[in-house]
Amino acid sequence: MPCAVRLTGVRRLLDALYGAGAGLAALSLLGIFCMMMAQVVMRELQQQLPAADDISAYLCVSTTFFALAATFKRGELIRVGMLLDKLSPGPRRIAELLVLALAAMLLAYVTFWTAQDMLFSYEIDEVAQGTVPIPLWYPKLAVPLGSGLLLIAIIDEFVIVLRGAKPSYVVAAEERAAAGDFSAEV
Repeated sequence: MPCAVRLTGVRRLLDALYGAGAGLAALSLLGIFCMMMAQVVMRELQQQLPAADDISAYLCVSTTFFALAATFKRGELIRVGMLLDKLSPGPRRIAELLVLALAAMLLAYVTFWTAQDMLFSYEIDEVAQGTVPIPLWYPKLAVPLGSGLLLIAIIDEFVIVLRGAKPSYVVAAEERAAAGDFSAEV
C-alpha cells in the first residue's frame, strides 16, 4: 500500500506541475492582453509604449511553451493516430512506447540546447536591440522551462504506457468523444 500512496503523491505533484505551467501560460496570455490594452490607451493619448511589440512577442512564446505539457496531457496537441488506431493493443503499446521514447529524446535535446542558449545570453549580458534594453535571458527562459515540462510529461506518459495503462492523452480524447465534444479534434 505505501507504493500506491507514493504514486498518488507523485501523480498529484506532476499534475500540479502541469497545472503550474498552464497557469504561467494563462498569465502570459493575460500579459499580452494588458500590453495590447495599454497600447490602445497610449495611442489615444498620442503616446507610444516602448518595447510593447517585443514584450508581446516574448509573452507569446511564453504562452506557447508553458502550455505544452498540460495540452499534451489533455490530448489536445496535434497527434496523428491513424496508424496507431488500427493496431491491436500489443503492437499499439509498443508503438506508443517507441514514439514516446523518440519524443523524449527530441525534447531532451531541445531542452538542453535552449537552456544553453539562455545561459549564454545571461553570461554575456545580451539585451534586446529595441528601445528598451531587456535582458534576453528572461524571455529565453520560457523555452527550456516549457520544453522541460513537456519532457517530464512525455516521460510520465512513457511510464504510464510501460505499466500497461492507456496514455492520458488517449483517455482524455476518448472521454471527450464519449461526451460528444469533438472540439479538440478539429
